[in-house]
Amino acid sequence: MKSQLPGVIIRSISSHTDSRGWLTELFREDELPEGFNPAMGYISLTHSGIARGPHEHKDQTDLFVFLSGTFEVTLWENRDGLPKIKETFTVGEASPSVIIVPPGVVHAYRNVSSSDATVLNFPNRLYAGWGKKEPVDEIRHEDEESEFKL
Repeated sequence: MKSQLPGVIIRSISSHTDSRGWLTELFREDELPEGFNPAMGYISLTHSGIARGPHEHKDQTDLFVFLSGTFEVTLWENRDGLPKIKETFTVGEASPSVIIVPPGVVHAYRNVSSSDATVLNFPNRLYAGWGKKEPVDEIRHEDEESEFKL
C-alpha cells in the first residue's frame, strides 16, 4: 500500500513466530521520518461498526498500528496548496500495518470487523500537553458536510 498524500507513510508489518508465540516490531527509530519522535503511546478498543474521526491536527503526527480486526482507514488532504485527495485503505489482522499521518491530513477509521478490535497510537505530542493543561490539538470534522465525509 502506498499513499498519494505527502508525508503519509503506510508500512506493512510482520510477526516473527516461534514455539513461544510471536513478536512484532511496531516501529523503529531508523524507520521513522526525520524529526518524528513519539511522545506517548495508547491503545484504544473500537466496537464493531463504529468509526473514530474524522479529525486532523495542526501540529501532531500520529503513528497508528493496526494489528487486530479489520479497519477501513480514510485519509484526505486538508493542507493549503495540495490537491484534495481522498484515500481509503483496509488494514488489520489480515494486513497488519503502520500508518503515519502528518498534521493537516484528516483521518478516520471504522471497525468493519464483526467483533471489537484494537488500535495502537504513538503520537509525537502529549494529549492536552504537559500535565494535560494545554488545548487539545484536534480539529474535528464529524459534523461537517463534505464530499469526503465518511
